[in-house]
Amino acid sequence: MNCAVSEKDEAGRYTLAKSPIFRVEASVEEGRVRLKAAGPLARLPFVKSALGVADSQIPVMAGERLILSTWFPPIPSRAFDRLVKSYVKSSFGIRTPNQVTISITEECPNRCLHCALPDSGRHHRLEPDEVEEVVGQVLDLGTTLIIFDGGEPTTYRELPDIVRAVDDRAISTMFTSGAGFTERLAHDLKDTGLFAVNVSLDSTREEEHDRMRGRSGAYRDAMKAVRYAIDAGLLVDLYAVMRKDNVSEIEEFHRLARDVGASELTLFEVVPVGRWADERGSVLSEEDHAALDEFVSGAPPPRVFSVPAAFREFGCFAGRNWMHITPEGDVYPCACLPRAIGNVHREPVKKIWHKMAKLPFTSSKICPARGFN
Repeated sequence: MNCAVSEKDEAGRYTLAKSPIFRVEASVEEGRVRLKAAGPLARLPFVKSALGVADSQIPVMAGERLILSTWFPPIPSRAFDRLVKSYVKSSFGIRTPNQVTISITEECPNRCLHCALPDSGRHHRLEPDEVEEVVGQVLDLGTTLIIFDGGEPTTYRELPDIVRAVDDRAISTMFTSGAGFTERLAHDLKDTGLFAVNVSLDSTREEEHDRMRGRSGAYRDAMKAVRYAIDAGLLVDLYAVMRKDNVSEIEEFHRLARDVGASELTLFEVVPVGRWADERGSVLSEEDHAALDEFVSGAPPPRVFSVPAAFREFGCFAGRNWMHITPEGDVYPCACLPRAIGNVHREPVKKIWHKMAKLPFTSSKICPARGFN
């Protein structure tokens, strides 16, 4: 089914999807995205929910290209066309790993208290040719967002080379604590095609952030990484890990994102796994979620993306739209669910993905790590 091609017309309207049975147009009015959908597919509940994620939201950028979020390819682009096709196919039960996270190395100077995949001490890493092979395989599966993660990706000296392996079928981003993120690296990553940088943050207070990261100077490194990335022309997402004891900082997180020039603030709820497995009391309550939702709904720029709200709307994405690959080559439904479904050194990613789709929890839409739906 062909629902492409995304484009922009002379009147400044963006076409997100175009086919005899489905058409979506977007415009930006008073700083917010306005969507118009038509055709039989537009009436499907899943499609309405998906469109609701963008409608009336603040875009990251609106010019020759419309960028809804650092988590989505720009419009128009080949990668966005592929994303639209995957959404349409998913309404017919055909799954695509839209987002694939590749942990390229275990090496990390931090000792984060909430690390989901702490260093084993064996210094595992995927070699550049192995990463490039995996990138090629997931692109062939339809992936539109490839995230390089660790450990700390800046410790991986070939990082710009593997970023270059991601072609126009997808966008590439990276997570970083900021440690080792230099001005030169920022420019090298921009030159090789990196789309955005996710700088993770645990608190707007320096001493508390450093405590959570297990290292003095972690907050200053994060702020330097933001500055270097923006100066190099990269989009920056401040990735705030929300816990019961920092949810009251939501306004401060947003103010910080605005003050440093970030394109987006992403809110993610801490997961009680890895080093944080015994901290179930830190997960957000219904009242905490309600407070976040209220703030997000009325927040001015920059854009705020709430992952917990997306989970409540669509269910957990692990094994349905997400896939995670470890430095050992193990393939998990997501980084917070360390259950190896296969290994890229022993079988094709496509085969592993198809095995993953048969697991009961990937059909129930329930997050096994948190237990909500």
